[in-house]
Amino acid sequence: MAESVGPWWQRGVFYQIYPRSFQDSSADGVGDIKGIIDRLPYLLTLGVDAIWLSPIFPSPMADFGYDISDYSGVDPLFGTMDDLEALLDAAHAAGLKVILDLVPNHTSDQHPWFVESRHSKQNPKRDWYIWRDPALDGGPPNNWLSEFGGSAWQYDAATGQYYYHAFLAQQPDLNWRNPAVRQAIYDVMRFWLRKGVDGFRVDVIWHLIKDAEFRDNPPNPAFREGRPPHERILPIHSTDQPEVHDVIAEMRRVTEEFDSRVLIGEIYLPPERLVAYYGKNLGGAQLPFNFALLSAPWNARAIEKIIHDYEAALPPGAWPNWVLGNHDRPRVASRVGHAQARVAAMLLLTLRGTPTLYYGDEIGMRQVAIAPDQVRDPFEINVPNIGVGRDGCRTPMQWDATRYAGFSTSIPWLPVAEDSIHENVVNLNADARSILNLYKALIGLRRKLPALQWGDYVPVAAEGDLLIYRRERDGGSVTIVLNLGDQPVSIASEKMAGLGGTILLSTFLDREREKIEGAVDLRGNEGVILNDSNG
Repeated sequence: MAESVGPWWQRGVFYQIYPRSFQDSSADGVGDIKGIIDRLPYLLTLGVDAIWLSPIFPSPMADFGYDISDYSGVDPLFGTMDDLEALLDAAHAAGLKVILDLVPNHTSDQHPWFVESRHSKQNPKRDWYIWRDPALDGGPPNNWLSEFGGSAWQYDAATGQYYYHAFLAQQPDLNWRNPAVRQAIYDVMRFWLRKGVDGFRVDVIWHLIKDAEFRDNPPNPAFREGRPPHERILPIHSTDQPEVHDVIAEMRRVTEEFDSRVLIGEIYLPPERLVAYYGKNLGGAQLPFNFALLSAPWNARAIEKIIHDYEAALPPGAWPNWVLGNHDRPRVASRVGHAQARVAAMLLLTLRGTPTLYYGDEIGMRQVAIAPDQVRDPFEINVPNIGVGRDGCRTPMQWDATRYAGFSTSIPWLPVAEDSIHENVVNLNADARSILNLYKALIGLRRKLPALQWGDYVPVAAEGDLLIYRRERDGGSVTIVLNLGDQPVSIASEKMAGLGGTILLSTFLDREREKIEGAVDLRGNEGVILNDSNG
């Protein structure tokens, strides 16, 4: 086994669960907490170390839980507080950590705080949200746009002001310049940390602070038709403000009142701005999510550049992380193709840093086409027909070949993929060379080899369809060779910095212990991990 060097969130593999779609135990077509408990044995056999749950708090579900009406409860759709405590107990007993999704940028418009805030201009909670007078022409205070379409300002006729919402009008933004708001959210964090939650993934953390002067955002010269309308302007005044780092440092200090917790930030920014979220003296988020692979052109040079730029931008001592899929982006098996999904898995689980898997990616789940009458995502409803819909990556987990894929005995809230009759956990578990068993092998090898867990990242080559890099630690090393194309390739070892040794793992799971002498031969869509002859 690999020695323990860093904290658990550096050693571990994270697994994101979208609770609505993981396992339904109550036959209502929606996943729930008891369903997650029932599937913990699966997660243990997969080998992951921590689960992150998308929101389970009470919510009107305008944005499926990202519009919270009570930060300290559990929505009855998912179960009860007793169920959540039972999940924490069962997960911890099995050695799994549990991360909750914290959504501090905005609440539901039905949250008691906002109900009070909109009651009158004099209400004590008025300044808990962002209220502004109309512009001189009576219109919105500035040109800021909602990410879900239209103006980010909603007029409230009763009080004659606009409130700001970066997302839906039903999701008013909190005013993080107000110390009372900060303390209220920090108390929410403490509430869950006392219950034993191991940390938080903080939603849209780069949005928390807005420009104090509410200046117009400039136009985006690179905007093109067919892109989401909010991209018409550059959000330089509505996001990523310098003062946000003070807030995140305060959040981090709250987590450090408790032992061994982690703070993860959701941030869609280029690497040079992303890494600022590690904070001064690494006092910010321990893991500012790195989403670069979610939109990467799938070729060797582009990926090598992404890795290089990210590694180069990291502050000294900062721990990297990588993500291949989540609940907001198309499935990796559809982005890169079913055959390359195996290569993508090897990439994710052999790069330096903490990997996060998205439920179902380990069985190669594809993006599901959603018929117009089945669309549930408010983004797609507000901005239709340009491909922004997120329902297709949120479909039910495919457990077996039964009618609803073992997810539920009732009609699910989103349709089950048609390929679930073949592509499911039961079938893939029985196939020794399936993508599911590849994920298990990769996670197991990562846990076993210090070089994969803690080793330095050393680029070797990025030529044509080939991406080659080495992971080195204490004189031992492994080399990862990935063929990002569909044609066979042969690499002479003398051309590639002394490739040699033995194959530890192939993405096809059929070449273990094969000795490499003179050349490395790869099939199309194949990756291998080599135990270097000098390692």
